[in-house]
Amino acid sequence: MKNPSHCEVNMVLHVDLYYSISISVLQNSFQNCCFTSRYLSSGADVITTATYQATLAGFVKYLDLKSEEAAQLLQSGVYLAKEAVAEFLSESRNSERRKPLIAGSIGPYGVFLHDRSEYSGNYVDSMTKEELKAWHRPQMQSLITAGVDLIAMETIPSQKEGEALVELLREFPNAKAWLSFSAKDGKCISHGENFDDAVKFPIKSDQLVAVGINCCCPDIISPLLMSANKTRGTKIGWIVYPNSGETWNPNTHYISSLEREPVNNQLAKFALEWKELGAKWIGGCCRTTPADIAELRATLTLDLSHD
Repeated sequence: MKNPSHCEVNMVLHVDLYYSISISVLQNSFQNCCFTSRYLSSGADVITTATYQATLAGFVKYLDLKSEEAAQLLQSGVYLAKEAVAEFLSESRNSERRKPLIAGSIGPYGVFLHDRSEYSGNYVDSMTKEELKAWHRPQMQSLITAGVDLIAMETIPSQKEGEALVELLREFPNAKAWLSFSAKDGKCISHGENFDDAVKFPIKSDQLVAVGINCCCPDIISPLLMSANKTRGTKIGWIVYPNSGETWNPNTHYISSLEREPVNNQLAKFALEWKELGAKWIGGCCRTTPADIAELRATLTLDLSHD
C-alpha cells in the first residue's frame, strides 16, 4: 500500500467499542456491518476493526477460551470489516470510489488491566520494552494473518510503548501501520512525554504510513502538531482523529452537549488547519458520527478541488 500523495487526505473512522461489548459485536455480523456501513457511506476511506480492547489473553482469561479459539475470535473482527466493505462496494453507485482500507486496531496494554491505566500509561514504569512487545505480539500476528491492509497502533499513552510497537512491527516486514498517541494537553502525550520527543523514533520507520494523535479533544491537536513539525520533516505525514471533545466522567459517562458548549462539526472546523500542518490522514474517534465524517469529507474535498 502506498502512502497518500501530497494532495490526498484519507478520512479515518475509528470504531470504538469497550471490552464488555466488543465480544458481542464480534459475534454479531449484522450489527457490525450495519454500524460500519453508515460511516463508509458518509465517506470514510479507512475503518478500524472492533479489536481495540480485544486481546487474546483477555479472551482466554475471561471467556475461558483456548488460545486458538481466542485468535479466531480476534480475527473475526477483520472478517466482519471485510464483509462490511464488500457489502458497501456492492451497493455503491460511485464508480470512482476507491476501496476502503481496513486497519487492524491494537490498543495499549492498559486496556487489559481494566483499571483505566490506558489513560495514563503508568504501567510502563514497571515494564520493559521486551515485555510490552511480548504482550502485543499475538494481537499483531493475528490481525496480520487475517489480512488487514495495515495496523492501527492507537491511543498509545507513552513513548516507551510506542517505541516497543514500532520495534515489534519490524518482525512483520511486509506490514504497514500507523502509530497514534493519546494526549493530555497541547504539548504532552498522556504519560507526560513531550509529543515532539515521542515521535522522534517512529518517524524514522519505513513501515509507518503516519504518526500522530487520536482520541483527544480536537482543540489541542494543532498545538501538538506545531510542536513537532520540525522533527517530522517531509518524509511522513501526520494522522489525527480526535474524539468529539466531550468530557468523560467515570460516574456519569460522557458530559452531554447540554452541559457544555456544543461539539458538533469540530472535525470540519479544524480539518483544513490540520491539513496545512501536515496531516494526511484525518478522521474521528469516540463519539464522532457519520454526519461528522460526511461534513469532514465535504470540507476536504472542496479544498482539494481548489488546490
